[in-house]
Amino acid sequence: MAFTRATGKHRRPSRMQRTTARAAGVAALTTTGVIGTVAAPAFAAEPAPEQTGLTPVVTIGDSIADQIDAQAAAQQHAAEEAALRKMAEEAARERAAEAAEEAKEAAEKAREAKERAAREAERKRLNTFVMPIAGSYVSTGYQAGSSLWSSGSHTGVDFHAASGTPVHAVGAATVVEAGWGGAYGNQVVLKMHDGTYTQYGHLSSIAVSVGQTVTAGQQIGLSGATGNVTGPHLHFEARMSPEYGSDVDPVAYLRAHGVSL
Repeated sequence: MAFTRATGKHRRPSRMQRTTARAAGVAALTTTGVIGTVAAPAFAAEPAPEQTGLTPVVTIGDSIADQIDAQAAAQQHAAEEAALRKMAEEAARERAAEAAEEAKEAAEKAREAKERAAREAERKRLNTFVMPIAGSYVSTGYQAGSSLWSSGSHTGVDFHAASGTPVHAVGAATVVEAGWGGAYGNQVVLKMHDGTYTQYGHLSSIAVSVGQTVTAGQQIGLSGATGNVTGPHLHFEARMSPEYGSDVDPVAYLRAHGVSL
């Protein structure tokens, strides 16, 4: 583009001088990091300004201003997106922590419920008592008098049973005797969970051994007629200790433990 020189003492600034002024202004803006390399290419082809001693001034064209605005908007948008991402990450961490706490509480409740159920099952197991012979009845009562017994009276009860009838532990217990018992013939003595003892005499066979634990209703032998008897039956005693003479009423003992007979 051509330019004309004015006449007189003062001249109008040339295009080169005006461009130089704009370049100086853009350079000043560049130091703020806003337009960076955008301004530099726009003035790379301009010739060096004349040395007039005047301070150059730059005016920015619309296209450069638009680029500056676009960069500022992009930076603002990026900052907003970063803030939103941070908020989303924090919310996700909070949700994860809450979920973990809820899972922990649920697991604790499940564990407690399982322990309660186990305790209840154990309590039920220990407190469940049954008849030593299912469907039988007492044929000779407690403390009945007869010369058949060395003490002069019956220290237990006799349950009616033919030889070979299954005999069951009346409750959860540990076997403390299993073998020959003199006048009792083949016998089993159990220590019950509450510290009392039950005795099963005149058995034809024994199905347990000393030290074994048994549950209510578990078969421990078969009824018979071994020892001092006049016929097959089950002699059943309830004792407060393993010693002879500590007997209590077997019928009352079973009824106190929930057995109907």
